[in-house]
Amino acid sequence: MTVFVAWSDAVIPADLDGSSNGPWREVRRVEEHLVLVDSTESLSRVFHAVKWELPDDAALLVTPCDGAPKIRYLPSGTQSWLRARAVPGT
Repeated sequence: MTVFVAWSDAVIPADLDGSSNGPWREVRRVEEHLVLVDSTESLSRVFHAVKWELPDDAALLVTPCDGAPKIRYLPSGTQSWLRARAVPGT
């Protein structure tokens, strides 16, 4: 399992985890332009699945999140969600 960070200049649909058939187990919305994606699939699969949910001209960045990053002022529970998915020792 990998956690991916996905950012777009377009609003990422709020139903990305619910009604979308993406290659993920869970999507955690950090804010309307930023989500964390829990998936066993490749970076390419996750990137394209998110891309298909956005307008054609939307900027998009998707990258794996190694370990538990340091965060500040994110929604309550985000740090715990990330730590629960972090690879031990990272």
